[in-house]
Amino acid sequence: MNRVFSLVILGCLVMLLSLSGCEGNTGMSTSLSQPSTAKQTVPSATDTDRAPLVFGIIYPTVNPTYEIITENLKTASVDHAVKLIVQAPDEANLEQQIRIMEMMIKQGVDGIAIDPVDSAALVEVIDKAVAKDIPVICFESDAPASKRLAFIGADNVQTGITIGRSVSNLLDGKGMVIVESGMPHMLGLSQRLEGLKQYLSSHTSIDMLEVRNNDGTEEDATQQLEAMISAHPHFSALINLDPVSSSSSILVWKAKGLKQYNIALGLTPTVQESLINGQITRIISQNEQHWGESIMNTLLAITDGQKVPPFINTGITEIGE
Repeated sequence: MNRVFSLVILGCLVMLLSLSGCEGNTGMSTSLSQPSTAKQTVPSATDTDRAPLVFGIIYPTVNPTYEIITENLKTASVDHAVKLIVQAPDEANLEQQIRIMEMMIKQGVDGIAIDPVDSAALVEVIDKAVAKDIPVICFESDAPASKRLAFIGADNVQTGITIGRSVSNLLDGKGMVIVESGMPHMLGLSQRLEGLKQYLSSHTSIDMLEVRNNDGTEEDATQQLEAMISAHPHFSALINLDPVSSSSSILVWKAKGLKQYNIALGLTPTVQESLINGQITRIISQNEQHWGESIMNTLLAITDGQKVPPFINTGITEIGE
């Protein structure tokens, strides 16, 4: 009965988010389909007596999850004199993220929020921005060795533990799993894997047959997943540690008619719909739909001279129980 009720509620959420996505096609999220050279500015409708603040938002790649964040940013900016420059490489690419950072530093933006594809490699350019009095915050994946002022997102190790507990409940603590993840140099992804391994080894008899990383594209994620399925046809469940892997798994489940459990990371309308349709078994969300608001409020507070906490925890939600 609880599952039926959950699916009814999720059906309503899918309809609401789908309507929001349609409206977003004329808003900032459109800019995400134009990679590193494109930008989108969203002026505030109020407070025109002074020059607006300019905030740069840098995603690791183009993905529906980031479009949801952009829509939330757009809503959060309405009552403030703010312009947003939203950019993402067409594919997850360190060099392109560095070039985007350098461009924003040259433009003299008032603040930058970045989801770093390589936490260690981006330290230098993040510190360069801070040295020029441009505050930088990270979201989803952190760069703790840099001088960034805050990290917005969930505890990624705890996220991995939550995923492990969820799959253990589904499999009664035993079975065989395969794991698909994104770019290996993203700190957040390695932390999720660390938490997952920690829970499975300490609390279950579940065997982790294989872990594969993709390059941040659905094409590569699909290829990696199909290869794992061919190598381990008797697996009990797939665990996805990033949104790209999650969306790719839906296509594979549909094409192959798979019945094994499929655990997704990230809350999007497509993933929610697939939970209802049976391609997804559980969704682990870091409440990404609220990250835009958190990013906006944090950057506004910093530019106003306020002190912000170094970790703004958005929490973890499990959907589909």
